[in-house]
Amino acid sequence: MNLLQLLLGAMTSQSSTGSVSGKTGLSNKQVQQLMMLAIPLLLKYMTKNASSGNGAQSLLGALSQHTSKRDMDKQLDDADEEDGGKIIHHILGSNQGKVTQDLSAQTGLTADQINKVLAIMAPALMSGVSNAASQPAEAAPAKPAASAPASGAGLLGSLFGLGKKDNAVENDDPDFNGTALLQALLGAKK
Repeated sequence: MNLLQLLLGAMTSQSSTGSVSGKTGLSNKQVQQLMMLAIPLLLKYMTKNASSGNGAQSLLGALSQHTSKRDMDKQLDDADEEDGGKIIHHILGSNQGKVTQDLSAQTGLTADQINKVLAIMAPALMSGVSNAASQPAEAAPAKPAASAPASGAGLLGSLFGLGKKDNAVENDDPDFNGTALLQALLGAKK
């Protein structure tokens, strides 16, 4: 199990997409399609931002403000969209317009619809990353695909797949699956 799978599983569940659908008027299918495209993109941008020491420290500070452990659908229901808009702006920076335009072309949704969904999901996404970066393996819910590393690195090790040599397919790409992001955060904590 990697960070991307963890976030996609939680954020694209029927109850989570239903929460966003209820706030936006979009169908569950439209919300799910957008999230399936947006979450990997946001992880890549967060990884890029965290690749510098200052960027990683800044992200750690932001993650410390988003530590909800509530169910994802509840977080999405209660999302602070103003805060979410700021989070998306910080993550995407000057690329926000291009990313929105690309997502619009892929989904058929308007820029306003995309920005609203991103603003709703951003605080929950931050909480998901924060929780993944801070939980010991013993506190993590048991997942059949995850195996605790022998090194005792906790959930971070499970999410990284430390010591695991996989074929380089897209989901095993550290920049795609969140591994590089979590490694940057772990390095910044030292």
